[in-house]
Amino acid sequence: MQEKAKIPLLISIDGEWGLSMRLDSVLPFPRQMMLGAIENEGLIYDMGAEIARQCKRIGIHINFAPVADINNNPRNPVINSRSFGENKKLVLRRSYAYMAGMQDNGILVTAKHFPGHGDTDVDSHYGLPSVGHNKKHLEQFELYPFRHLIKLGLSGMMIAHLHVPALDAATLVPATLSKPIITDLLKNKYGFQGLIFTDAMNMGGVAKAYEADEASLLAFKAGNDIILFPQEIKKSIKRIAQAIKKGEITEKELNDKCRKVL
Repeated sequence: MQEKAKIPLLISIDGEWGLSMRLDSVLPFPRQMMLGAIENEGLIYDMGAEIARQCKRIGIHINFAPVADINNNPRNPVINSRSFGENKKLVLRRSYAYMAGMQDNGILVTAKHFPGHGDTDVDSHYGLPSVGHNKKHLEQFELYPFRHLIKLGLSGMMIAHLHVPALDAATLVPATLSKPIITDLLKNKYGFQGLIFTDAMNMGGVAKAYEADEASLLAFKAGNDIILFPQEIKKSIKRIAQAIKKGEITEKELNDKCRKVL
């Protein structure tokens, strides 16, 4: 693929428990809940290092892991066993071990799903979950692992399709399209300078309420660097190009995102 590409490709995988999450004939690693139950965090680091080795072997640059959500809602239909657990400090330590194992061995990562998908009872693949806690609670719990991983050198962040009224008062706007959440909170307040990815834009949490090209433009304006899995790629590129021509966004904003990727 790289040989045929006119522009070098940035290749990613959603491999929370390694390549076997998406590819067959590969040795599977444990899900994060099982890893949350072990005491030796060095083993989690070693797992991250081995997953990084396997990613590099087949030409992958980015792994969409670790899941840094706190598993604090037993009715959550989508996070549960993908989380390290319900204790925020344990989630942070285990997420860091996994993150460091991959990053120290040349693979970019994303902590997900910012600002925290743990306390929801709706699967964002099919609808838009809402997190109703106030800012103080969010800072103490949901945001805690992400905030500290940034300080520890996190290379990437994935934004969730979540409605969080305490962080953005706009009606039913998912975090992936929210400038107050991505630019004001994540980039300006927390000082995050790594790559920012949307969650997949074909998921119901955003796709049910927005046309594909509109969602891509709003995601760009909100502060995302990479729009993941847009449903209408050509239409989305055209819509963003039109917005630049109209002065809604600047060419500098586009170039700044490209420099971060390079």
